Amino acid sequence: MGGFGSVYKGKLKDGTLVAVYVLSEESTQGIREFLTEIKTISTIEHENLVKLYGCCVEGIHRILVYGFLEHNSIAQTLLGKNHILVKGFNHHNIQFSWNVRREICIGVARGLAYLHEEIQPHIVHRDIKASNILLDENLTAKISDFGLAKLFPLDMSHISTRVAGTL
Repeated sequence: MGGFGSVYKGKLKDGTLVAVYVLSEESTQGIREFLTEIKTISTIEHENLVKLYGCCVEGIHRILVYGFLEHNSIAQTLLGKNHILVKGFNHHNIQFSWNVRREICIGVARGLAYLHEEIQPHIVHRDIKASNILLDENLTAKISDFGLAKLFPLDMSHISTRVAGTL
């Protein structure tokens, strides 16, 4: 979730754990990308996509509230890179078996297939990378960061996109 300043672990009134993403005022993600992310993910639910619980936009302040995913991103958990550290939660590297790695890849593929083929309008994510794949307590892959997503109408027979995303 490019450009976020801080991530905090929180709890909703019903006890649901959440990750609160507070966008930095200097963020490279503009209001357009922020609103695209909200519009895109607020109406969809899938086992392999992060769940959005809410958001706040007030002046230059922007916040997203997602379901909390215990094992953070693949970049952090598998590769040991601390792209986003959730305050109040300790992270550690996990050694994944090849079967677990395969299941993570299949989960990402299922999430992308859902976005690309099953929902209307179709969504092309455009920024799949290790830091945008999060893992829950069962190591189920969940795709996050829809800021660069593009919506495509039913009547499009093919998609040609320019280079986008993170280098």
